Amino acid sequence: MAELDKAFAGAIPALYDRYLGPLIFQPYARDLAGRLAGIEGRILETARGTGIVTCALVQTLPASVELVATDLNQPMLDHAARKLDAPQVTWRQANAMNLPFESTAFDAVVCQFGVMFFPDKPAGFAEARRVLRPGGRFLFSVWDRIEENEITAVVNAAVAAAFPDDPPAFMARTPHGYHDRERIRDELRAAGFTGIEVETVTLRSRAASPVDPATGFCQGTPMRLEIEARDASRLDEVTALAAKAVARHFGDGPIDGKSQAHVVTAIA
Repeated sequence: MAELDKAFAGAIPALYDRYLGPLIFQPYARDLAGRLAGIEGRILETARGTGIVTCALVQTLPASVELVATDLNQPMLDHAARKLDAPQVTWRQANAMNLPFESTAFDAVVCQFGVMFFPDKPAGFAEARRVLRPGGRFLFSVWDRIEENEITAVVNAAVAAAFPDDPPAFMARTPHGYHDRERIRDELRAAGFTGIEVETVTLRSRAASPVDPATGFCQGTPMRLEIEARDASRLDEVTALAAKAVARHFGDGPIDGKSQAHVVTAIA
């Protein structure tokens, strides 16, 4: 199941970017990039998905800041590179658990909503610390409990109801599975970080219609693979059921729901 959770390929990257980017990732990307305002030097971005934070960093930071944007999945990198042409950005396939960079090579490491996918969080944190210069910043975000993210929770419940004997569990298990603030602090300390701050940030998720989040979650994340593993012929049906559930909760027009995440800063 762990490998399935990291399978962002095929049609998933484009749908993820189109539907979930504006809904849940862009608001937090702007927040994250703003926290690095004034930084100089080199920044490493890990698990950068389709480049949503990368775009925000390019828009926010001086062109003199060198940005190395990495992801485990080459299809996600390819999608990101097609939509952003910036000379200060280098794209590179890399595993955050085993980074192909020299020690103390970066002034900051940034990771938006990727840490949850690390198979060994303390080891991943230790690798981030290894490539940071002394005093460098590790800045990352993780989703809070799924219950604190209204639109996500509604879609997840609708998909689970479509398969009552074997409900897909990807969303709660992985994207929303690493939200314990004390565990996060403890595992960062174990990796040698200091100055740890965990801030809970509540924003709004907005979409043009209920179909957008239903399509994004059901077809643009590994939840799609869980649905297809149970009955591939039902993908469109289950997406439609999720859209109806969102409409019941938020209305048929533009929708607006609470989203919540933890934004974490630690010093190497």
